[in-house]
Amino acid sequence: MTKSSFTQNRAKYQPKLPALLKKAGLQIEAKAVVKTTKSVANSAEIKKLFPHIYGKPTLTFVKAKKASKKALNVGVVLSGGQAPGGHNVVSGILDGIKASSPKSNLIGFLGGPSGLIENKFVNLTPAFVKDYRNTGGFDIIGSGRTKLETEEQFASALSTMQAHKLDALVIVGGDDSNTNACMLAEYIAAKGSPINVIGVPKTIDGDLKNSEIGASFGFDTASKVYSELVGNICRDANSAKKYWHFIKLMGRSASHITLEVALQTQPNLTFISEEIAEKKMTLDQVVKTITDTIVRRSEMKKNFGVIVIPEGLIEFIPEVKKLIAELNDLLAGKDDFANLGMDDKLQFVNKNISASSAKVFSSLPMLIKSQLLMDRDPHGNVQVSRIETDKLLIDLVGDALRELKQAGKYKGKFSALSHFFGYEGRCASPSNFDADYCYGLGFNAAALVSVGANGYMSTLKNLAAPAEKWVPGGVPLTMMMNMEHRHGKDKPVIKKALVDLKGKPFKALAAKRNEWAVTESYQDPGAIQYWGPSAVCDATTKTLALEQKK
Repeated sequence: MTKSSFTQNRAKYQPKLPALLKKAGLQIEAKAVVKTTKSVANSAEIKKLFPHIYGKPTLTFVKAKKASKKALNVGVVLSGGQAPGGHNVVSGILDGIKASSPKSNLIGFLGGPSGLIENKFVNLTPAFVKDYRNTGGFDIIGSGRTKLETEEQFASALSTMQAHKLDALVIVGGDDSNTNACMLAEYIAAKGSPINVIGVPKTIDGDLKNSEIGASFGFDTASKVYSELVGNICRDANSAKKYWHFIKLMGRSASHITLEVALQTQPNLTFISEEIAEKKMTLDQVVKTITDTIVRRSEMKKNFGVIVIPEGLIEFIPEVKKLIAELNDLLAGKDDFANLGMDDKLQFVNKNISASSAKVFSSLPMLIKSQLLMDRDPHGNVQVSRIETDKLLIDLVGDALRELKQAGKYKGKFSALSHFFGYEGRCASPSNFDADYCYGLGFNAAALVSVGANGYMSTLKNLAAPAEKWVPGGVPLTMMMNMEHRHGKDKPVIKKALVDLKGKPFKALAAKRNEWAVTESYQDPGAIQYWGPSAVCDATTKTLALEQKK
């Protein structure tokens, strides 16, 4: 890509490191924090599947008395969907291993895990990496969603790493990509190879976090991009005063982005998928919640408003969730299903799902039915981002309001617009927080490589504090694993972190939702600021600030 004035000036930004890594570089040694760990669930099954790497301690670092001058050969893979800051992870790894020895080398495997399997790579020299520092995207080496599952794939990956004489491989990705990392780390250990595998927590959805991981990288930037867009729409709604905006935001399995954007912009209605599931709300109840608010506001002469929903909402509605689960199992491995005509598809589905699910399926508009039957994702699940839940709700709410109008219970006007903000945030230029966080995660990954850690995820703790006070360390990948039903079978995967309905961020939303429903309490957070006061440029998300507030 050509360099804009912004890109040229942004390249001059020097990300901030935790004090220990800034002062000591890789003159550090690992110290166990929790000496023995276990998986978050299904510990017996996980231990059996990962006997060589299970139960390792959580790690922190202290300054070593003697500096290591060992040259390190490291490979890196960018895996899964893009997230702001990936290039700074690569920069951090490179600078970290160079801090150990100028003779250290970093190679990037092209196009994700497939590049590792097929030995397609590029040498990531300081000159090569220079133009990518502090930029968005994954275009430095590309990404991919190849799933490491077969013996042949693992053998090819190990062969590639041995051919390059790697000391370690760093896999940058989300829960599924780091499940790959865990599987590969176990395979390599079982083969007696000294090569280490390190993971880095990436996903704008924010669902890769736990007691050891405060945030996944990219969440800060993406949620701020979406907050700017939603804030703009809130201002437009309050200016035009004639539209109801239904805004769908990224977040299939968890609603962290929707919650953060709501806290930033204060729309009239916010739906959190986890709450829908907790309350077992039906689709009719969701529609009623919306229509009740629209009617209340119309009585106040306010025929406008803003509603935000996560893309995965429909999958959390109990009767629809059951339907989708049955469809996923029914269509698993049936590659010829895509070749059938729509009538044949509908007939096949109605014959092979339960009567209750068939009833729900039949009640949906044809557009939604067809979207539910599209090709599955690589994990065998329906591609929820393609389901236009925002348009479905507009359609159902419109029908409900027409019935209320006929009954004389609604006299307002309903004009709706739908929006989906997803790809707009995945490759944005990283905020100062993500630029620092990603660079630190990469540098810290190099630190884990230097101490011979295998099967670990790079972690920085105390993230609500300034970057200098972040605490570097590592957490065993097996500690985050559990068993889940995929492709009709139980498989080990890293557990997704859902919105905690008892947590401070959700409680902050719940405390204000009734007020926001009938007022125009909209906030305009504005665009991400890269230069200016630290209080503006270096601010974390409201979610992180609330979660780590003492």
